[in-house]
Amino acid sequence: MAELSYHVENGESNKGSMSKELWNNNGSARTAQNLSTSLMRKKSDPMLVSNVRYEMLRHFLSNLQQVILGTKLAVLFPAIPLAIAADFYNFGRPWIFALSLLGLTPLAERVSFLTEQIAYYTGPTVGGLLNATCGNATELIIALFALYRNKIHVLKYSLLGSILSNLLLVLGTSLLCGGLANIKKEQRYDRKQADVNSLLLLLGLLCHMLPLMFRYAAAPGVLVADSTLQLSRASSIVMLVAYIGYIFFQLKTHRQIFESQEQEDDEEEEKAVIGFWSGFSWLVGMTLIIALLSEYVVGTIESASETWGISISFISIILIPIVGNAAEHAGAIIFAFKNKLDISLGVALGSATQISMFAVPLCVVVGWMMRVKMDLDFSLLETGCLALTIVVVAFTLQDGTSHYLKGVILCLCYTAIAACFFVHNVPAPLDQTSAKMGLKPPSAFSA
Repeated sequence: MAELSYHVENGESNKGSMSKELWNNNGSARTAQNLSTSLMRKKSDPMLVSNVRYEMLRHFLSNLQQVILGTKLAVLFPAIPLAIAADFYNFGRPWIFALSLLGLTPLAERVSFLTEQIAYYTGPTVGGLLNATCGNATELIIALFALYRNKIHVLKYSLLGSILSNLLLVLGTSLLCGGLANIKKEQRYDRKQADVNSLLLLLGLLCHMLPLMFRYAAAPGVLVADSTLQLSRASSIVMLVAYIGYIFFQLKTHRQIFESQEQEDDEEEEKAVIGFWSGFSWLVGMTLIIALLSEYVVGTIESASETWGISISFISIILIPIVGNAAEHAGAIIFAFKNKLDISLGVALGSATQISMFAVPLCVVVGWMMRVKMDLDFSLLETGCLALTIVVVAFTLQDGTSHYLKGVILCLCYTAIAACFFVHNVPAPLDQTSAKMGLKPPSAFSA
């Protein structure tokens, strides 16, 4: 069985480094998120299971070794059965929340690994679509469960937190660490990819601001809830069309932007380490486990907030995105250390773009089909933080060069926003409205 090689070049210049590594020799697309999480993986020794007598058992143990033990985050897997046991034996709900959150960390990295393995068999187009769809699967599943349970405030907070975390924390720490590690060098990156993502983020910001401005522009006493909802649904369709255009732009018409003009003669060809159906089966199984843990997270977040004395907004916007994307964030920082800012920017901007232009409007459309009033009105405070964040990042990336001070500024911006939501402990207005109407959110696992 072939082993998967993860070759990272330590060159002086990172020009085109992201492009060189985004495409395998077999033409299969790899996203920056795949590259960042790959640094959390470790090679497995096939000799450990080669002496097993029965072929089916040997095949299963080999897959188990690659999928479960093939990550440096394997030490967190015990949190998954502990979370299930805590729920079964009715332990404290804050414990269920904490254990579920820890269990989601390795699962998010493993989903990235499995989608990459499947992409080896599906070709560049299907593989690219698969990676683009599953890049933030954990956040999307948590959001959909929050939508199903009618916890709209948790949904909006978690998606907003993912965008802010990627744009400020991940990008900021990457620029900071990369600047300090290469303090005597001028770090450069390809502005073309940054410009594309910035344009999409600005379009998403416009669609987020329109319902808010529409509500404030209405005459006093005029009810605009239905009009705001309709505007949000129309804007969501626009955002999804733009995201589809972005995927087509990246994989087809302007693929050369993401490809290298240079070839590495000594680059070892990477191969899949598990079969297609094995990878698909593991992906389905892990998705179901993520769904179960997401149900625990959504169902126990209020109890954790009351017990710990921390606002739901802080837990959703700050804690959940940090823990859920720990592997991806660490990989982006490591690539910045290696003077490969293109990959770090691809992780931060790519994830933020996917959440803003795909996950958020998808939740609005799914809520529309479920007859749940999910809109794009994220209130003044949340929308203002998003707007200022995108503006600051756009100014930070405008010249194509980087130094550690830019990273310091972005990290301080994130700290200020975190402090704001730490003291922000206002009850969710949507939940109050539902309580007055006598509505109860349905359970995702109820009959």
